[in-house]
Amino acid sequence: MPNPTPQHVIVTPTKSMGVAILLTVLFGPLGMLYATIPGALLMIVVGGVLALMTLGISLLITWPICVIWAAVAVNNYNGRLLAGRQRI
Repeated sequence: MPNPTPQHVIVTPTKSMGVAILLTVLFGPLGMLYATIPGALLMIVVGGVLALMTLGISLLITWPICVIWAAVAVNNYNGRLLAGRQRI
């Protein structure tokens, strides 16, 4: 009887939508680092430049965009993970 090859299972936890939204509401683009690193870096730069140009008024627009982006990024991450298409 031949030895069966062992199957390896890699367990990767999903990201929490609530944590992503809470971190982003509290910390803005820095909180997005939990959900999406490239998106957070982009929003840190864009949000910072716009905030300087508008004396902070643009945060009323960029902050909610960050929250929505974080929620979408976590949803996409969890969807890819559960479908088995996650990049490592």
